[in-house]
This record gives sequence, C-alpha cells and structure tokens, in this order.
Amino acid sequence: MQMGQFQGVYSRKGVFICLEGGDGAGKSTQSKLLCEWLESLGHSVLLTREPGGTRAGQQMREILLDPATGELSPRAEALLYAADKAQHVDHVIMPALERGEVVVTDRYVDSTLAYQGAGRAIPEEELAAIARWATCDLRPHLTVLLDQEPDHGLDRFTGRDRIEGEPVEFHQRVRQHFVSLAQVDPDHYLVLDAREPIATIHGQIRGRVEGLL
Repeated sequence: MQMGQFQGVYSRKGVFICLEGGDGAGKSTQSKLLCEWLESLGHSVLLTREPGGTRAGQQMREILLDPATGELSPRAEALLYAADKAQHVDHVIMPALERGEVVVTDRYVDSTLAYQGAGRAIPEEELAAIARWATCDLRPHLTVLLDQEPDHGLDRFTGRDRIEGEPVEFHQRVRQHFVSLAQVDPDHYLVLDAREPIATIHGQIRGRVEGLL
C-alpha cells in the first residue's frame, strides 16, 4: 500500500484543522493564535491535542511521554496512540464538528505515521491501517506542517520526554516523513518554515484558513 492511498473522510459539518511538525516547532503557539483569531471572527472553536485530548487520553499521554515509563515495544506504543485517537475522535472531535464548530488539534494521524512509522520503523501499511481505523479515517480539511531541522526545535527543551529524548537521527526520519506526507496531498496541506517569525507564520495560516470558513 503506497503512502497517500487512503482517500479518507472529510466532515461535511464544521472545519477540521490540524497542526503538525517536530518537537519545538511552535504548534501550540500557532494553534492558540489561530483559535483566538477564529473566535474574534465569531466562530465557535475547539482547541484540543493528541495525545491527551480526553480524560482517558491524559492517562495514556502520561504513559507515553513520561521517561519513567521506560522502553515500550514500538507496537505497544503505536496501539496506545491509536487508542488515544479513537477516544479523541469519538468523544471530542466528531461531536464538535457535528455542532458546526472549527476544531483545531495539535497533532493527529500524521504524527503517528511519522513518529511510530518512520521513527520506530513500523511498516507503513500496518500502522496506517490501525491509525485510520482508530479515527474512522476522519481527515482534517487542512493540515499545517511547521517544518524545521530537528536541532532547532529540540534545543528549546531543557528536559525532554520519552519521544523528545530520542536520538537526532530518529527526529530526522520523522521530519522527512512529515514532508513526504504533505507532498502527496498538497491540496490539504500547508507547509511553513517554523523558523519564520511567529506573526509571519500566523498570517500565512490565516490566509489559507480563510478559504475554508
């Protein structure tokens, strides 16, 4: 199965936007700015994240990211992320979209494909099938990829979680896979240089999102 073969499902109600990228790329900052702008326009907006966008997801997030967890089997790690996504879609994302809201999530399926796929070397077809099944193959209307060399992002952290603490070679594979995913489906992606000024990036995101509202 080739990358991008899945066609996916796009919600007919609401707008679903995802921010992706390596650790320290500024996803949280840009997600917050985007939501504030959308709310200023009068839209009902939900800001969420993965892992941890639900009560159960918070517990999974602790297991997945706490260095005290130690080494996890790549398959166990992938299944925990899939469980978080299933809960997140069923209890947070889809209900908000059905209400006609704009949903902005910090990470989604692409992070699984990049980190557990390219990073952990789990075969693409196996991992994609699990991730798509967990989310009912719900796709974002737009994925914003904040791209940068791993060193630029990881240097921001004084203490690192389980994933951030992986070798730079791991994060380089992750970055390349994010870029590859975006290249396959440019109509649903916006790739930006994460090293640009915050205001510049925000303006570029706004320009693309306006066409979805």
